[in-house]
Amino acid sequence: MSIDKRRCAVLLAAGVLLPLPVLTGCSSGDDDAPPSPAARDIAPASRAQTAPGGTLRWALDARPATFNAFQTSADAGTERIAGAVLPALHTLDARGRPQLNGDYLESAEVVSREPKQVVVYKLNPKAVWSDGRPLGAEDFSAQWKALRGTENAYWTARNAGYDRIARIQPGEKAHEVKVTFAKPYTDWRSLFTPLYPKSVMSDPAVFNAGARKGLAVSSGPFTVREVKDTSVTLVRNPRWWGDRARLNRLVFEAVPAGERAAALIDGAVDMAEVDRSTARRVQAAAPAAKGAAGAKKLHPSGKAGAPRLETRAQEAADATRDRAEAEKAPPGSRRSQTVALRRYTLRAALDPAYTQLAINGAKGPLADERVRRAVARAIDREALAKTVLKPFGLPTEPLGNHLLMADQKGYKDHSGALGGPDAQAAQSLLADAGWRPGGSSARQKSVDGKTDDRGRQASPTAEKTGKAGDPAPAAGDARRSGRSHPAVVQKKGRPLVLRFVVPSDSGGASLRAVGTRIGRMLEEIGVRTEITSVKSDSFFKDHIATGKYDLALYSWPASAYPATDGRPIYAKPQPAADGSLVVEQNYTRVGTDQIDQLFDEALTELDGGASRALVGRADARIWAAAGSIPLYQPPQLVAVRKTVANAGAFGFATPRYQDIGFRK
Repeated sequence: MSIDKRRCAVLLAAGVLLPLPVLTGCSSGDDDAPPSPAARDIAPASRAQTAPGGTLRWALDARPATFNAFQTSADAGTERIAGAVLPALHTLDARGRPQLNGDYLESAEVVSREPKQVVVYKLNPKAVWSDGRPLGAEDFSAQWKALRGTENAYWTARNAGYDRIARIQPGEKAHEVKVTFAKPYTDWRSLFTPLYPKSVMSDPAVFNAGARKGLAVSSGPFTVREVKDTSVTLVRNPRWWGDRARLNRLVFEAVPAGERAAALIDGAVDMAEVDRSTARRVQAAAPAAKGAAGAKKLHPSGKAGAPRLETRAQEAADATRDRAEAEKAPPGSRRSQTVALRRYTLRAALDPAYTQLAINGAKGPLADERVRRAVARAIDREALAKTVLKPFGLPTEPLGNHLLMADQKGYKDHSGALGGPDAQAAQSLLADAGWRPGGSSARQKSVDGKTDDRGRQASPTAEKTGKAGDPAPAAGDARRSGRSHPAVVQKKGRPLVLRFVVPSDSGGASLRAVGTRIGRMLEEIGVRTEITSVKSDSFFKDHIATGKYDLALYSWPASAYPATDGRPIYAKPQPAADGSLVVEQNYTRVGTDQIDQLFDEALTELDGGASRALVGRADARIWAAAGSIPLYQPPQLVAVRKTVANAGAFGFATPRYQDIGFRK
C-alpha cells in the first residue's frame, strides 16, 4: 500500500499485551449531539448578511507544486484549492462526519452486500465540468484506474480504498454510477473526493506533470484563473449551478509561516493561520483583551468561543479610533503594529490533529514494553494540555484516543488501558525491567558518549541546538530550582538516557517547550533525556522515518475514516526480503498482530457502529502497547479580518467556499 501523503505530519512490541475488555473507556456523550464550541470558529452568517463581490486573500505556506491532490507532490494548499474548484461527493461536518454533498449527488448508498458490495451514486443532473460535459462514470473509472496501484506510471500518493474496487460502470438509470467492490470497504464515502475529470486521470503525463500548471477543467463554485510563482487566483465559475459564490475572487497567497505577522500588519492578507506568538499579538491588540490575555468575546449564541462579528457601525468607530492612534505612533513601532493588528480577530478551534509523544520501540531500552509504559506513566498529560490550550480559551482535557478526536462520533477515552500518571507505578515498571537507581547522577555519560564532568545533579534533561548531532551545553540547567530528583536509573552500570528529538524551526517552539516539561517529568522517575533540536527539513526524513530517536514530538492529522487512515500508522512492522523493516507510517516501530487484525475487520465491516467498535478495540490495544502517547489536539489559530464571515478555524468541517464573504 502506498503511503497516504495526507497523513504525513507537520508528519516491534516485546512482551504480551494485557487482556482487554471488548470496549473500554468513557464516551464523549451523545453521538448525535451538536459539536462543542471548540470544534469550529468561523463567524457564521447567512448569505443574506454577506455582500456579493470582493476579493479574499488567504495565506498558504507556499504555492502548491501540483493541483492534483493524489499526486506525490500534493500538500495542504493543493487540497485547500481542490476543495473550491472540484467535486467533493462527501464533505465533513464540524464533528468530522461524512455528509452527502447535494451539489453533486442526489444519493449514494450501498445497494448490495452479497456476493459483492455495490454502491450506486446518483449524480445531480445539473453537475457539469467547466467545459460543459456532465460528470459521469468515465470520470469515476479514470480515477479508479489511476489510483488502484497497478499502474506504475502514475506517481500516486495513496490508493487506499481504490485498490478494493473490482469494476465501475454506468448505472441502470441516467446519471447513475455503479461501483462494485472486490473486498468490502467500510470507508467507501472517502472515495472520489475530490473527483477529477478524466482528462487529468486518464493520462499519466497530465496526472504527474500537467496538473502542476493548473487545472484546465474544473467543477466547483470557483475555477482557477491565474497561477503565479507566489499566488493562485480563483474566480467564480460561470457554469456553477449551485449557490453563487459571494466572492468575486479568492486569492491564495504564498506567505511562509515566519512572515505571517508582517503580512497581517501590512494588510497583505485577509486570513492566515498563525503560530502561538502571532496569535497572542492579535489577541493583545484587541481593545477587549486589555489586561486579560486570551480573553474572548461571546458568540451571538452567548457561548464562549469566537468573537462576535462586528457591525458596520462598530467597524467605522474602530477605524476612526485606530487612525487616530496610528497617527500618534511612530511608523514601524510596536504601537503602530498593534494598531494594524486590530483589523483582525483570532479564530481558535481544536485542530483536527493530535500531538503525540512517539516512543521508538525498535531497539535499545524502549524495545522493552515495561520501559515504554514507565515513560508513558510518568507524564502528566493533563498538565501539558492545559499549558498549550488554556491561553486560547480551548478545552484542556488531554486526548484519550489515537483514532478519533474529542468531537467525533464514537470517541472514547481508552487511556485506561495504559494507566494514568503514577510515578511510583512507573518506577516499579522500570525496576521490573532491571532499571534501578544507581547513585549520584553526576558524571553521567551523555548520548554522544562524552562524560559530563559538571555534575548536573539537578537536571538530567539537556537541550542541544543547531545541527542534529552537534552537542552543545544546556543553558537551562543552571536555572533549575535546585530541588532534588531521584538518581538516574541504571542497568548493568549503564544509565537510562533517552534521545529526545524535536523540530527547531519557529513553529516548533511550542513542541520544544512541551518536550522540556516532559523531560522534567521523566526526571522524577530517574530517566534522563537529551533534547536535540533538529531542523524541520530533516526532522522527518533523517530522524523520524529512519528511527534515529528514542522520543519525539510530532502531530498526525486526524481522519474521518480511521479504519483506513489509522492502519498504516499503527500496523505491525514487517521484515522485508533484504532484512530491512517495512514500517509504512508506523515510525514508533511498535505494533501487534491483534491490532492489525482489528483494523482489517473494521475495514470490511459495513455496519458503521460495528466498525467503530472494532476501531475502539484497536485503540485500546495501541494504548497498551505504549508506542504512541496522544497528548492533546493542538490549537488551530487563524487571524481573520474582522469583516470576513463563514471563514476562520474550520476544525474538521469542510469549508463551504461559496458562502465565504464580507458582511454587508
